[in-house]
Amino acid sequence: MTSYERVKATLELKEPDRVPILEFFIDPRVARAACPDAADIPDFVEKMDMDGIGCGAFFKKVSEQGETYVDEWGVTYKSGMEMVSHPIKGPISSFEDLRAYSPPDPEDSGRLGKLPEMVCRFKGRRAIVFHHRAAFMWSAYLMGLDNLLMSFLSDPKLANAILDMVVEVNEVVIRRAIRAGADIVVLGDDYATNIGPLMSPELFCKFLLPRLRRVVNAIKEEGAYCIKHSDGNIYALLDMIIDTGIDGLNPIEPVAGMDIGVVKAKYGKRVCLIGNIDCGYLLSHGSVEDVERAVKECIAKASIGGGHIISSSNSIHSSVKPENFIAMIHATEKYGKYPISLLINEKK
Repeated sequence: MTSYERVKATLELKEPDRVPILEFFIDPRVARAACPDAADIPDFVEKMDMDGIGCGAFFKKVSEQGETYVDEWGVTYKSGMEMVSHPIKGPISSFEDLRAYSPPDPEDSGRLGKLPEMVCRFKGRRAIVFHHRAAFMWSAYLMGLDNLLMSFLSDPKLANAILDMVVEVNEVVIRRAIRAGADIVVLGDDYATNIGPLMSPELFCKFLLPRLRRVVNAIKEEGAYCIKHSDGNIYALLDMIIDTGIDGLNPIEPVAGMDIGVVKAKYGKRVCLIGNIDCGYLLSHGSVEDVERAVKECIAKASIGGGHIISSSNSIHSSVKPENFIAMIHATEKYGKYPISLLINEKK
């Protein structure tokens, strides 16, 4: 099987030849340390024979001052060590602000970032994954997370207007990405903390679920696969999320109490699971032997029968030990060959 065929089969809940390995974000410093011969992330993916390559939409910086910058959404960020900067201030707090606001042009010629390069290099060989969002997180960036959540109760008209504006922009970007060659779209809105959802299931159903369903439907209409990402403990929202028709769920975060075996037992015949090797402690501070044990256990819980892709519990961030990242890849190659049940029993 090619890497693309392996990922495609797994997202369709079939057994491939081996459990796929996929990361949406890999810190370049970790990649360089893990494989000094790799020139960049695409080269690293090639040399390590990973099964997909991630990329996302590009929003330009319109101003920059010291450690902060403002992007095309008008959101101010503080730069840091990680690939994704931290939003610290948004431009909208009232209807007056919203009326004066213009979102980024989704048709901008550079909006798809490095996607065209990835399509040219990998199309048909490795899964091409486009990372974007539905409605929630960009709306939270524009208003501030606390303000947006409070507006669900105090000013639902404003909340709905912002969510609608954001989802309209994002849907256009996503449709363009699929038409340009993306095989998979990951929707990266986070809905929860480690103890549970950021809002009640009722508010999720009212404000976020219709927009999520709209974007999932758009992805399916364009002929791509959809993976829903959300950090945190999302048990209370899972039925609604999976009912939208997503193909994959990521990352099933273990430090948030998400047990991939439990999720597999309940939802494994409906959705592919992508995860859930802990990148907080295990990949950053554990030993190579710890990582191998965790991968073996994860495969035993989630891979039998197909429908499971090995991935970290968020991303390969700057604190991940290069040797542990390599150990995760090698352990998947060692224990992830089908038929899984025989290998797991033999290796106990």
